[in-house]
Amino acid sequence: MNTSIENLKWRYAVKKFDNTKFLTSEQITTLKEAFNLTATSYGLQPIKLIVINNKEIQEQLVAHSWNQQQVAQASHVLVIAVPSKLTTEDVDSYFKLVKEIRNTPDDILNPFKDMLTSNIESKSEDELYQWMKNQAYIALGNLMTVAANEKIDSCPMEGFIPEKYDEILALDKHNLTSVLVLPVGFRAEDDFMKDLQKVRRKTEDIVIEY
Repeated sequence: MNTSIENLKWRYAVKKFDNTKFLTSEQITTLKEAFNLTATSYGLQPIKLIVINNKEIQEQLVAHSWNQQQVAQASHVLVIAVPSKLTTEDVDSYFKLVKEIRNTPDDILNPFKDMLTSNIESKSEDELYQWMKNQAYIALGNLMTVAANEKIDSCPMEGFIPEKYDEILALDKHNLTSVLVLPVGFRAEDDFMKDLQKVRRKTEDIVIEY
C-alpha cells in the first residue's frame, strides 16, 4: 500500500507522550521547514510558529490547556499564531520579497499588490482574523501529515486559552495571538489509544465523484 496512506493510518491524536523521548534537531528543522512551505492564501503567510522546548513553560501551559497533560509530556510544543493586527505594511513586505527573489517588474506586481491592499483595507479586524485562522488550520494539517511521514507523533489541540498562552509566551511583543497548539514527540507504550483501530467511514461514503 502507498506509504503516505500507511503513515496516515499510523497517525492518531496521542493521549500520552513518552516524556523520556525527544525529537532531534533535524526532526524539528523538518517541521519548521514544512511549516514555512505551507500553502497560504495569496502566499502572504499571515502565520507564525512558536516552538517550545522548555519543560517549565510546558508545565505552566497545562493549566491553560484544559489540563491536557500532553502539553507537559511532549518533546516540543508547537503553537501556531497569527498577527493580532494585519496591516498593509505586511503586504508591502511580501511584495518586496517577491521582487527580491523573482526580480518581477513593478508594472506586473503593482496591480496584484493594489488588489491585496484594497482587499485587506476593506475587511474588519474580525474578518481578517477569521481569514488568518483559516491559514493556521492549513498549516496544522500540513504539520500533522509531515510529522506522520517522519514517524513523529502529535496531538492537535483547540482546547486551550489563547489569552493565557499569549501572556505566558509574551506574544504581544511580536504582535501575535495564539490559535492552535500541536504537542509533538513519541507515543507512550501505555497510551490506551496506541493500539486501537482507527475509526473512519468508508472512503466511498465521504467522496462524491462526477
